[in-house]
Amino acid sequence: MIDLRLLREDPDRVRASQRARGEDVALVDSLLSADERRRSSGVRFDELRAEQKALGKLIPKASGEEKAELLEKAGRLAAGVKAADAERDAADAETQELLLRLGNLVHPDVPVGGEEDFVTLETHGTIRDFDAEGFTPKDHLELGQSLGAIDVERGAKVSGSRFYFLTGVGALLELALVNAAVAQATAAGFTPMLTPALVRPQSMAGTGFLGQASQDVYHLDKDDLYLVGTSEVPLAAYHMDEIIDADRLPLRYAGFSPCFRREAGSHGKDTRGIFRVHQFDKVEMFSYVAPEESQEEHRRLLEWEKQWLTSLELPFRVIDVASGDLGASASRKFDCEAWIPTQGRYRELTSTSDCTEFQSRRLQIRVREGKKVRPLATLNGTLCAVPRTIVAILENHQQADGSVRVPEVLRPYLGGREVLEPVAK
Repeated sequence: MIDLRLLREDPDRVRASQRARGEDVALVDSLLSADERRRSSGVRFDELRAEQKALGKLIPKASGEEKAELLEKAGRLAAGVKAADAERDAADAETQELLLRLGNLVHPDVPVGGEEDFVTLETHGTIRDFDAEGFTPKDHLELGQSLGAIDVERGAKVSGSRFYFLTGVGALLELALVNAAVAQATAAGFTPMLTPALVRPQSMAGTGFLGQASQDVYHLDKDDLYLVGTSEVPLAAYHMDEIIDADRLPLRYAGFSPCFRREAGSHGKDTRGIFRVHQFDKVEMFSYVAPEESQEEHRRLLEWEKQWLTSLELPFRVIDVASGDLGASASRKFDCEAWIPTQGRYRELTSTSDCTEFQSRRLQIRVREGKKVRPLATLNGTLCAVPRTIVAILENHQQADGSVRVPEVLRPYLGGREVLEPVAK
């Protein structure tokens, strides 16, 4: 959530942010009104409570008519205190409810607009000319089936659409990707983490995933637990309700977990293969830093993502995501999109978001600097979303005979294997 003091001091900035996101601007005025009622009712409660305490000291000393008058006044005060207390609680609840609906403040450099209004910041690698090489590229599913690596038919039989099995070299390729990604993150100073896939509501809400993203979340009603769509959630909640000493920052974690997404609203999109699925594994970077360090940390996370994709020898571009395509918790977001030959376009493989103090305020995570305690900043960055990375590797490194060249960075994790060969049917 944002700082209420900032809202009071500069409501136009918050309105502009809401407008850039394509969200309800009137929410800002409703929140200002609720906050004013909360503060005024709090003042009223404190005044009445102080008067009630003062009166309570006079009553034992009084007698006769004076005492009767004081007792009558005390009764009226008690009713007033109770009413003021109820009004304060109601206004506070309304303020908190409205505050939780408000997205993070959009960074001023973010391009304004919808999904297609991003700005391309840089491109890397060379897109292969398959015509010049004399063959037509196969898509990842055809390649995966011929390699004995992907089985979507049995995935659908067992679990339904958008589920799959990784088999043989497909399973080995996932393990190689995960191990290589964790090795890179560990070398960069991240602490490896295996995180829970089920979290409590306060963890999910605290990271901002029960607002605009709630339709994409799986909820277990019987247990009131949520399946995470990213290990960002447990990593953000890891230090929930804690105060961290400043000399421990930055704290950097690399979480590996299964991820679950309902993919609501994606009917008819990417139905072939394993690009958009309900369950997948992912290695996620997460950082806790001082607020003034968040923009530099954001660039560092992006550099680590670029290093990873470059090591996989993939052509990709970096985009500055437009305001209307940001998640509620992100102030700014960079995506790395790899070229997918059979689609003839770039598709998102990794992303990194600067959430500033938005999540730490909701999760009550603070940093202690001497005698001062304040919220810190949180950031996240995908290092390897496994199925999409497999899609990009198979399609970009395929050869005319149907085999797939293994990027050098993965070979030590595949027993030195340089090529994935088709299997006999």
